[in-house]
Amino acid sequence: MSQATLGDDEELFGEAANEMREDVESSLADAWDALPDADDVWEADADNVLGVLNALNSALDPGDAESHLRDAKKWFTMGQRADAFEDAADLEEEIEALEETIADIGDAGEQVGDLTSTIPALRGTLEDAGPADETESDEGDETDDEATADDEESGDDAE
Repeated sequence: MSQATLGDDEELFGEAANEMREDVESSLADAWDALPDADDVWEADADNVLGVLNALNSALDPGDAESHLRDAKKWFTMGQRADAFEDAADLEEEIEALEETIADIGDAGEQVGDLTSTIPALRGTLEDAGPADETESDEGDETDDEATADDEESGDDAE
């Protein structure tokens, strides 16, 4: 191979390495942009707790962030194995931070999902808990009143 060809190969490799880094950075930026907006997670417009939980559960969808992260990791891994990056520590740190953020969103979504199924059941339990209905109490009172009246009548007959 001639010296000119080797020089061209190095130049092409350098261009490819730069493009690979740009692809990783672009995928990471797209992933961050795809994450839920903080205000959507914090604010809710609903009439009751279940509505708030459903809205929150919808807001906790990472969207396309996971696929963008996958693309970033794919290009990062390829570049790292090809030793194409002079310094990839910043990319590696950002990938880890994004992974943790997506995992946190997933964990929060699971917890909200659990609450979404628990709260209606708890409401039902609380509605059913406590003293008996007024109608049941009234029926019990009538039976007691009848027994008292019978006692009074039997007492009148004895005199």
